[in-house]
Amino acid sequence: MRIVRLLVHTRRHPSAILLMAQLLGMALYPFLERTTFGHVAFNAFGIVILTFATNMVRRTPGHTWISATLAVPIIGLLSAQMLFGLEYLQPWSSGLEALFYFYAAGSLIAYMMEDRKVTRDELFAGGATFTLIAWGFTHLYIVVQAIVPGSFASAVSPELPRTWTELNYLSFALLSSTGIGDVIPVTVHARAFTSIEMFVGVMYLAAVVARLIGLTMQPSSK
Repeated sequence: MRIVRLLVHTRRHPSAILLMAQLLGMALYPFLERTTFGHVAFNAFGIVILTFATNMVRRTPGHTWISATLAVPIIGLLSAQMLFGLEYLQPWSSGLEALFYFYAAGSLIAYMMEDRKVTRDELFAGGATFTLIAWGFTHLYIVVQAIVPGSFASAVSPELPRTWTELNYLSFALLSSTGIGDVIPVTVHARAFTSIEMFVGVMYLAAVVARLIGLTMQPSSK
């Protein structure tokens, strides 16, 4: 009976499932990323997130075929990295993942903005969208440091390149406008993209989150 209820809840609130999966990955990956198994586990987990996100796009005004077109080569590249250890493919898969997450985030924003009635799933979508944007910029930073080595520096761990966890932390700090932390952009290319993320974060909070809160606080019509 509990399993049936869980399945029903999953169908009603897929945004919550996507959000929880992303947060779970962020919590677990630091324990794995410096191990041999960690890279394989993270790529496998990335495929799971892609599946959840693609399924979520089906419920939005976004086009599923676009997300699927991006997801298929990403899964192929991640699988090649897992099976054959082709780590040089990571910038290519990260570039496509950045596009995928940005498109999924845009689809969720359209989903949240399409009516004036806020559902519980749309509230979860607000958090999931924020995380998708942060993940998109994280993968974009991986591409930047692959093209321009030394784009990001850290006084705590000066070795290069920066790990996914470090860049993800930087992405969340910039997107939420809560600071920059110990990882800093040091090249003009890195600073350009981090400036864009700060702008996106401010606009998301001001335009999307503020609208959701405003509609939630409106008295319900009888």
